[in-house]
Amino acid sequence: MPTTFSEPPALAPQTLRVIPLGGLGEIGRNMTVFEYEGKLLVVDCGVLFPEEHQPGVDLILPDFEPIKDRLDDVVGVVLTHGHEDHIGAVPYLLRLKSDIPLIGSKLTLALVEAKLKEHRIKAYTLTVQEGQEEQVGPFDLEFVAVNHSIPDALAVAIHTDAGTVLATGDFKMDQLPLDGRLTDLRAFASLGEDGVDLFLVDSTNADVPGFTPLERDIGPVLDQVIAKAPRRVIVASFSSHVHRVQQVIDAAAANGRRLAFLGRSMVRNMTIAEDLGYLRVPDGVLIDYKKAQDLPDDKIVYMSTGSQGEPMAVLSRMANLDHAIEPGPGDTVILASSLIPGNENAVYRVIDGLTKLGANVVHKGNAKVHVSGHAAAGELLYCYNILQPRNVMPVHGEYRHLIANAKLAQDTGIPAGNTIIAENGTVVDLKDGVARVVGQLDLGFVYVDGSTVGEITDADLKDRRILGEEGFISVIVVVDAATGRIITGPEIHARGFAEDDKVFDDVKPKIAAALTEAAQSGVRDTHALSQVVRRTIGRWVNQRLRRRPMIVPLVIEA
Repeated sequence: MPTTFSEPPALAPQTLRVIPLGGLGEIGRNMTVFEYEGKLLVVDCGVLFPEEHQPGVDLILPDFEPIKDRLDDVVGVVLTHGHEDHIGAVPYLLRLKSDIPLIGSKLTLALVEAKLKEHRIKAYTLTVQEGQEEQVGPFDLEFVAVNHSIPDALAVAIHTDAGTVLATGDFKMDQLPLDGRLTDLRAFASLGEDGVDLFLVDSTNADVPGFTPLERDIGPVLDQVIAKAPRRVIVASFSSHVHRVQQVIDAAAANGRRLAFLGRSMVRNMTIAEDLGYLRVPDGVLIDYKKAQDLPDDKIVYMSTGSQGEPMAVLSRMANLDHAIEPGPGDTVILASSLIPGNENAVYRVIDGLTKLGANVVHKGNAKVHVSGHAAAGELLYCYNILQPRNVMPVHGEYRHLIANAKLAQDTGIPAGNTIIAENGTVVDLKDGVARVVGQLDLGFVYVDGSTVGEITDADLKDRRILGEEGFISVIVVVDAATGRIITGPEIHARGFAEDDKVFDDVKPKIAAALTEAAQSGVRDTHALSQVVRRTIGRWVNQRLRRRPMIVPLVIEA
């Protein structure tokens, strides 16, 4: 069903308004706005990474349009954890207003501040931890420890007179976490006793039965793979996955190898994690990657970015032999991460490229080298039973994940009418324990393309796809301004075709005839004549070559 857009009514007194600007129906660009008593609170501000059908795009941002004219009303941005899909868009929001306070845990804010430094933005920050409460404008915030695939993750309970909302951020319920920091179910139970009016809950693994495996199960597998590796070992992971990097460091040390970080974001994030005490590196294990190349092949582990097949990341460049380190026979490459939906083709291309070079590629499909950071169905059921929320709005996931999560809520007794399947821009009002949809905003994708933000449109991307897939044809014709008679041309040039330009000799008389006919009919406008050229060559190329290229006709008067 197509989305029907409708403006929400003015916000009634004693009512809390909730508007997700990103993160619903997609894995990434998580951002939700809460409005109460004329003030706005933002929870998370992340990016979405482009897919293959979005050529040239670097990042995709949430659509800030609904709050662009109200930035003075924003009392703070709560950041639940330090992954890019929750903090990556912060610099672009602060470009609009740099003094919006950022609220988060120590590691989260350190990662954000390093990112902002690259954008030359000095942020106002408030560091919080689990168990802490803060009054931010009309919002009473309570922070709860949750575990995830990055340390220091927090859920946030938002208390107002209109009701209490609990937003989990990304979380799971690992009962034996590497850092000993459990998801605080006692705090969840306490919130449940007091009453949770709306539960915004991570849906990423809602369609996965059972429980997410333990992080600590990965360490022995990594140790085993590294122990058996005859030459160099290259491990690719997210640049903020501190737990996974810790396991790789431990496995390298246990096997008498040294470790070098590759990739700017990996070096930056792990330096921060080590400085703050979240990453423990034994003496003599870390080495600069340039010096590492002097070590024997069986004495080094490289920890790199690029686990999602990103074209410019280290691993892709290695697979394309566009990096100082060139994988070959005897090398072992470990992809210690999950596949983000939409990245499958890019990742498999990298795996194939590395395999073709002779490397042994170990990944989630053939070894237990990664576990998810998100709660599976069994864990979500526990949450629903502990909290017994009045209303549920699944977030953070594609549509099938949201539906699966809503079904779990209903299985625990939450009425179907109290489970809201929303999308980006859905406006939900909460009052007296009742949550209802009151409007639907028309939101779009905001593309970051090089140094430009928001200037690339879907039409531009369509043009890029046509250029990449179908090719390009230019046609230049010079006509007499008075008579419309052709003086020079048509001159045809093509790019992206296997055929020589001579193949177009057959269509030149057809273009000339069509222009002559148009001129005899009194057509003199060069734009109209250009359309005649476009239609004529377009039909011919489609029939003869079975292609639909981008056609740029240029008719010049002389």
